[in-house]
Amino acid sequence: MRKILLATALTAFAFPAFADDKATAEQIAKIDEVLAAMKCEVDSDNIEVEDDGSFDLDDVICADGQYDVKLNADFTEKERRKE
Repeated sequence: MRKILLATALTAFAFPAFADDKATAEQIAKIDEVLAAMKCEVDSDNIEVEDDGSFDLDDVICADGQYDVKLNADFTEKERRKE
């Protein structure tokens, strides 16, 4: 029994539970709406929700090039970096 408990404890440390950093369908729809107004789009797989509720968007394709974009939790643009 001790060996099972020890193995379980070691596994928990080796494979920590990660927070779900995927955006919900509603968040993706709002992000798509915001990006459309900016003449941009992003694959939903490239949207990450940060711990503070903001969004990190990788490989955003815009009319004038490709960017990494950060949106605040209220879906306003926080940062844009050209790739």
